[in-house]
Amino acid sequence: MLHAIRRLAAKPLYAALIGGVLLLGAAAPAPVTPQFEHWIDGTAATEPETQIQSIDADTFVIRQSVKTNFEAPFLYLIFGKDRALLIDSGAGGLKIRPAIDRLVDDWRAKHDNAKVLLIIAHSHGHGDHHAGDDEFRDRPDTDIVGLTPKDVAAYFHISDWPRDIARFDLGGRILDIIPTPGHEPAHIMVYDGRTRLLFSGDMLYPGRLYVPIDKFGEFRASADRLAAFAAKHPVRALLGAHIEMTTTPGQDYPMEAATHPLEHPLPLKPEAITILQHMAAKAGPAPVIDRAADFIVYPVPPRPAP
Repeated sequence: MLHAIRRLAAKPLYAALIGGVLLLGAAAPAPVTPQFEHWIDGTAATEPETQIQSIDADTFVIRQSVKTNFEAPFLYLIFGKDRALLIDSGAGGLKIRPAIDRLVDDWRAKHDNAKVLLIIAHSHGHGDHHAGDDEFRDRPDTDIVGLTPKDVAAYFHISDWPRDIARFDLGGRILDIIPTPGHEPAHIMVYDGRTRLLFSGDMLYPGRLYVPIDKFGEFRASADRLAAFAAKHPVRALLGAHIEMTTTPGQDYPMEAATHPLEHPLPLKPEAITILQHMAAKAGPAPVIDRAADFIVYPVPPRPAP
């Protein structure tokens, strides 16, 4: 398995102390959006099957090559003291476990070979986000969360799906699990208070936000729930599961594009939450395709029952 690893310089959100004096009353600068090196995008003659960049020593982003699957999804690995959460397991077309195992092994080697439980959860239940699950079924010290709302609610102790928001402890690192059905019934977002990042799956990313027409009410309610959460929690940026937009505002790639030249940056600014909420609210009973600069709300016919 070939893969590339890049380390991002840690960037504080703001300085609270200067010369040992706490500054009060001064406006804090806007949160710093994570900056990534160029992602593999299919435009080179060859590229590795996965590319890994780190946000910090405990937070990793894995991108699957578009040459292995046109979805080219992003996966996220978040470490606490004794548990690690992998959000999604890829779209297939490659073996994803070697890249994840290497990250876990490297992290353990830097922490006195500490035992860590790997939890594989999913932003949602579509196949391009759980195709790698079978690779991990015989892996020791591993939990794989199921794909239905009932499975997700049970694992994360969400008593009132989708209204409740769960707190999930990785060991000194608390994550908020936010139910956001609409795109898919078991969709969640994951908020990390340490980095102030919101891992937003397929509900909000630089691309086409597909919403079955008959689930648009659920999607709208999820947008409202997300906005209410963000009003009470500082969000540095949103990191979604794909990139389908170009650097030209409002312009996406053709569906199933084999290359992504001039790709939109992965992070979305927090303002995207408000924009999405407004777009969902104005859609009315007969939603139509609605383009914003950074994403497209894209109603689709109802999905057949599984």
